[in-house]
Amino acid sequence: MRASDRYLKVVEWSEEDNCYIGRCPGLFLGGVHGDDEAKVFKELCQAVEESIEIMKQDRELLPEPTAGKKYSGKFVLRMDEDLHRAVALRADHSDQSLNNYIVRILKSSIEPRKGATSRARSRSVHR
Repeated sequence: MRASDRYLKVVEWSEEDNCYIGRCPGLFLGGVHGDDEAKVFKELCQAVEESIEIMKQDRELLPEPTAGKKYSGKFVLRMDEDLHRAVALRADHSDQSLNNYIVRILKSSIEPRKGATSRARSRSVHR
């Protein structure tokens, strides 16, 4: 296994840029772009390999791997008191726990809506 296999590589269509964007979250900022998804992925893989090689030559520690990363399902969310109060009141008004209410809101904000073209639908995730 190569060191680059330990990092998530994402290629997705960008409506804003009108091209495919390839990036490697956690390893470097920015990425590669182009009109052909497969070519962008190939260039991205090369960029990841080169970045890792440069870090090794510079004796830098490699960032924590991102491919196959496990998530606990828990995180701490910080917000100001007014927002906390408003969200808690809405959760209470809808007869839900604060946790369930926030999970529902988060899900609805990232799930594709019926009949809508979604950025998530055009996303290709490669490892």
